[in-house]
Amino acid sequence: MTGNHQTLALLLFSVFVAITLGITTWVSRHRHGSAEEFYAGGRLFSPMENGFAIAGDYMSAASFLGISGLIALFGYDGLLYSVGFLVAWLVVLFLVAELVRNCGRFTLADVVASRMSERPVRIAAGTSSVTVSVLYLVAQMVGAGSLVALLLGGASEAAQAWTVIGVGALMVVYVSFGGMRATTWIQIVKAVLLMGGAVALTVLVLVRFHGDFNQLLGTAAERSGHGKSFLAPGLKYSGDWTARLDFISLGLALVLGTAGLPHILSRFYTVPTARAARRSVVWAIGLIGGFYLMTIVLGFGAAAIVGPDAVRGSNAAGNTAVPLLALDLGGGVASTGGTVLFAIVAAIAFATILAVVAGITLASSASVAHDLYASLRGRRAKPHSEVAVARTAAVGIGVVAIALGLLVRDLNVAFLVGLAFAVAASANLPVLLYSLFWRNFTTRGAVWSVYGGLVPALALVVLSPVVSGSPASLFPGVDLQYFPLENPGLVSIPLGFLAGWLGTVTSAEPPDEAKHAETEVRALTGAGAV
Repeated sequence: MTGNHQTLALLLFSVFVAITLGITTWVSRHRHGSAEEFYAGGRLFSPMENGFAIAGDYMSAASFLGISGLIALFGYDGLLYSVGFLVAWLVVLFLVAELVRNCGRFTLADVVASRMSERPVRIAAGTSSVTVSVLYLVAQMVGAGSLVALLLGGASEAAQAWTVIGVGALMVVYVSFGGMRATTWIQIVKAVLLMGGAVALTVLVLVRFHGDFNQLLGTAAERSGHGKSFLAPGLKYSGDWTARLDFISLGLALVLGTAGLPHILSRFYTVPTARAARRSVVWAIGLIGGFYLMTIVLGFGAAAIVGPDAVRGSNAAGNTAVPLLALDLGGGVASTGGTVLFAIVAAIAFATILAVVAGITLASSASVAHDLYASLRGRRAKPHSEVAVARTAAVGIGVVAIALGLLVRDLNVAFLVGLAFAVAASANLPVLLYSLFWRNFTTRGAVWSVYGGLVPALALVVLSPVVSGSPASLFPGVDLQYFPLENPGLVSIPLGFLAGWLGTVTSAEPPDEAKHAETEVRALTGAGAV
């Protein structure tokens, strides 16, 4: 990229950082230091505000950079991510949103612990939530590194590393000083910017092809080098049964994983009532649905205008397809329009990464403080000490995410998010659904459900071609590949449900029917909700 691209993009990004730091500073001066203020923003947000914030939380670097890149490289098969991410919200809307808001206070563990022995359940759910959050954070870090490499014209590994470290440091600042209120407003600002950028690029792509979507698809297929097969299933997930099962596994993980993501569940506690939580999800579905439809246009637009070879040449995983598309739509490398459009898109992508990592870090630090620390301290844990622990935990989680982000920076960000979704669907969703809907569910069932999904999911990833055994793996010189699928969801999700059932039916503890009845009434009516 030219010096103009670098300067303008960095200037726009600096403006966004200054605005968000200003929001954080303003909020930190007006906070009360209470746990409710830090974890849930005082439950003062309207459904529309929270809907925009949920959309901001969900439309991550994986959505903006990764999915468009996968569509540009693999055509139809890349669409699975867009469809899976969107359909997942129907599960959230109909099964989770209102019930979680009525039954919990700040975290997933609150819902489960309301009718179980608190300590083992909180430790299990807290561990799982932190694991999912760190995996999701790593994807955002990888997106940041890819973006700065493009922005600085094939930057050195040191420059990418410092970018990842800088993003990690900023997210710690947002969470430690601003809590949920600052994080929510950052998400809202980011959602507006991202939607605006996506709309502008989509319109420009369609104008380039005179509004003819068929012409866009035809040109993309022609430039792909694969012809009509680019627009048909099978380019990425084809051939043997292993590839087909991987396709099914990924679909399961994407559709079921959203309802188990800690940073999404925590957003339902920022509104005053369950009805507001449901309306928040309706707002979010509208925004997210429109956005994912636009990623389809952007992905095929990148294939048709930039070309898969150029996308792959810039970043092997396809993470830079959208910025390259913006550069071309604006008039090319040497043009003012190209410089401006590229800079705007790069700044929005950076803003996306910063906002999402802030939300995830807040959710994971809340799990550490509210679930793990409070469980170990018992009744001696005080709210103000919990908040202090949460701020400290944000630093530790940031360090871990930075280290892992540096390790896996060559993988596609949407693929990395797929792994996080698989772990969420395996460990968090079974225990959540059993707690809400199964009368006989017990403490042992809850603990077994979490670990029975979490441990196999992580173990299968380690034994998969993602980590070793192939030229594209993290450690190509090592061969620990005993599990053929890249995404573990097809095996680990059923194991999570099976472990919860097995733990319950073998438990000597009788189910507490009175607590289940209380939970059921509270979930359905909101009576007694915090």
